[in-house]
Amino acid sequence: MFESVDALIAEYAELQEKLGDPAVHADAGLSKKLNRRFAELSKIIAAHEKMTSLTDDLAAAKEFASEDESLAAEVPALEEALVEATESLRSLLIPRDPDDGRDVIMEIKGGEGGEESALFAADLLRMYLYYAESRGWKTEVLDKTESDMGGFKNVQVAIKSSATDPAEGVWASMKYEGGVHRVQRVPVTESQGRIHTSTTGVLVFPEVDEPEEIDVNPNDLKIDVFRSSGPGGQSVNTTDSAVRITHLPTGIVVSMQNEKSQIQNREAGMRVLRARLLARQQEEIAAAASDARKSQIRGMDRSERIRTYNFPENRIADHRTGYKSYNLDQVMNGALGPVITSCIEADEAERLSALGDTA
Repeated sequence: MFESVDALIAEYAELQEKLGDPAVHADAGLSKKLNRRFAELSKIIAAHEKMTSLTDDLAAAKEFASEDESLAAEVPALEEALVEATESLRSLLIPRDPDDGRDVIMEIKGGEGGEESALFAADLLRMYLYYAESRGWKTEVLDKTESDMGGFKNVQVAIKSSATDPAEGVWASMKYEGGVHRVQRVPVTESQGRIHTSTTGVLVFPEVDEPEEIDVNPNDLKIDVFRSSGPGGQSVNTTDSAVRITHLPTGIVVSMQNEKSQIQNREAGMRVLRARLLARQQEEIAAAASDARKSQIRGMDRSERIRTYNFPENRIADHRTGYKSYNLDQVMNGALGPVITSCIEADEAERLSALGDTA
């Protein structure tokens, strides 16, 4: 694995030269892409330098240990530090998801459970908004369809980060949230205090950096406009500002009614459509490549029940990683970090194991 470092060092030097070219920064998309890769390689180079330095220090300490007791005393600590540095570099060399640095568009949809599912969709949105705030990310609700009791039948939100390091990108963390989320609690609509089980679906798409990245032929689009409506079909706007975009080749349909302007709804709809087309493109590539690069933690099956939120026991459990904690109240207020970390660590362990199998 470590033999690949020389090529990465050469790539790092090449990127340094490219990023010094003003023409590169004139292209926002290219500049963003190169800066992400540079940030990723910077961590690898630093880890490699640390490992190399510790290797040299340990060799010197061992060589002169018989002559200098202080050097002999340093050997165990240097050996331990070298093991840690080696593992750190090994972890960084695991091929990273190329989309990790991207922003995301998330869709939360009510599922089994009717009104209770819609209410839980609102709770999940609140949880994600608080978590995004704790990470310094920006959020924008693109569209929402409210239920009669203030929940969401469907809500779409864009989450953005200014970080250049792919490990700090929104997709790097939020890609694990896609799937079916199960909630167990006493619904507000339950008069006899019985615990009900409902489900809410979450879809997560990496957002396209630049519109040109996904070429959408205008002739492939069917665009309808209609009047926005609120809970129970109540009219919201008196003009036909809502937009429904159908991508004819794939059958993907996106509807937007959050903004009062038809132009704004169309722009938001195209953002979501491009994100869905990118996700579809990547799924087709993954399918063609079999399971070679498919994460065991973030599978493609969006019907998978990934997590249970048990309110009576204040328990949250992730079914993919075995993570369990009794601080659901804190998680719902945005303390989602440890849950996501369990997914990242399990995914990295699986990919590291796969590398060992193919070595």
